[in-house]
Amino acid sequence: MKYYFALLLLVTQFTLYSQQDMVKDWANIKKYSTENESIMAPKNTSANVVFMGDSITEFWKVNDHNFFSSNNFINRGISGQTTPQMLLRFRQDVLNLKPSTVVILAGINDIAENTGPITLEQIMDNISSMVALAKANKIKVILCSVLPANKFNWNPKLQPADKVIELNQMIAAYADKNKITYVDYYKAMVDENKGLQKQFGEDGVHPNLDGYKVMEDLLLKSIL
Repeated sequence: MKYYFALLLLVTQFTLYSQQDMVKDWANIKKYSTENESIMAPKNTSANVVFMGDSITEFWKVNDHNFFSSNNFINRGISGQTTPQMLLRFRQDVLNLKPSTVVILAGINDIAENTGPITLEQIMDNISSMVALAKANKIKVILCSVLPANKFNWNPKLQPADKVIELNQMIAAYADKNKITYVDYYKAMVDENKGLQKQFGEDGVHPNLDGYKVMEDLLLKSIL
């Protein structure tokens, strides 16, 4: 009898969570639905390069719109997102657009525990799952290092610097093993304290225009 009630409670909790999750759209799958439909229209059968990421990717277009418009690049960054959220929306925001290439920049918000504690191995599992989906759809993958960060203003109890370094080592090793292009933003942007150089971003996490210009120069060498 106790087992029955425990099971009933578990099912009830799962149902309530699922209903709430659907209402809230946890992965924000609907954010780009209108833009995606436009790209998938008959006259626009595919995108060129899609950028999958978090706020660093989303704000990139805000800071340098011309970089995306002049190169036929599609920005699918969503502020605050972690890799499990990106994985959930990968089909809608990448695969269905049929790009030639996807640029994946992800992991800093996982380290910040935006959606709860997660191991570096679990972050890599999510990244490798996105890679596998892209490869299965004949989409070239470019993996990017996480940008340097030694503090989070929104979660000051964490000390992320060494985790960022370790995650980047894991991403680089995975890219090398699987013959995937890897772009190392970290090396070009880190300061002596394992943080983001102030000239490239005032809050220690998000690049300014100068920071994005550094990233663009490095990335274009891999795309073109």
